[in-house]
Amino acid sequence: MDLRFTIDINPVIFSIGSLEFRWYSLAIMVAIFTAVWFVGREFRRKGLDDTNFGNIALVTIVSGILGARLFHIIDRLDEYLDDPASIINFQEGGLAIYGAVVGGFFGAALATRIWKVPFLPAIDAIAPGLVLAQGIGRFGCLVNGDAWGAPTDSPFAFVYTNPDSFIPNRLLNVPTHPYPIYDMVMNFAIFGVLMWLRTRPLPNGSLFAIFVSLYAFGRFFISYVREERVWFWGLQEAQVIAIIGMVLGLFAIRWLFSRRNEDRVAPRMGAAAS
Repeated sequence: MDLRFTIDINPVIFSIGSLEFRWYSLAIMVAIFTAVWFVGREFRRKGLDDTNFGNIALVTIVSGILGARLFHIIDRLDEYLDDPASIINFQEGGLAIYGAVVGGFFGAALATRIWKVPFLPAIDAIAPGLVLAQGIGRFGCLVNGDAWGAPTDSPFAFVYTNPDSFIPNRLLNVPTHPYPIYDMVMNFAIFGVLMWLRTRPLPNGSLFAIFVSLYAFGRFFISYVREERVWFWGLQEAQVIAIIGMVLGLFAIRWLFSRRNEDRVAPRMGAAAS
């Protein structure tokens, strides 16, 4: 069965003069609004003070976007050094998900400290909304063609035909792995797992660590269908970062659970000593 889908959508929905509104911009906006709505619900469900939730959300979002852009610029530094003005051209894509996670993490740490909200429960509230937003945002990449897969003979493929898409010209009209779909499915699957775990008696902070571990694990394998720069041992850049993410995530999970167990043991030992 042939499941090769032709993507001939113009990345620009409409333009007014030099101002363009793109499908990528729409997807990012929907993703952000959805995440803020969902995380706000989680704050209230967990009993966190949401008086300054808007401020915390704003700092986290801005930090996430800046982190995502910074990681993307570092990844393609030569291109941006040749055209520095394009650094601020967000509407044409160029946001690295790993950068969004790192930037958002530090933004949330700063914001929760400023407005005195417990950090670990807060990032647990953020985790499901974040991975949901990542899945929604990939729709923009699907249309944009800025997260393309490698050429394939598979019957399940994308064929980009619009010359205004961001896929390299050499891959126009060439079947490629539908990487954005794989990433969407992975994100929505992780969202389902987090939704199932969020009501379980887990240590604070572990839900976010589980999200990082699961995303890194999945990203390591789906990166095999992409065309990315190989760093060493035949591993792509994204795969190396995924390994680091898995190690950090698993270490955090172990530390959080061991800390909780120590906290439970300490009162018993004190009671026995008395």
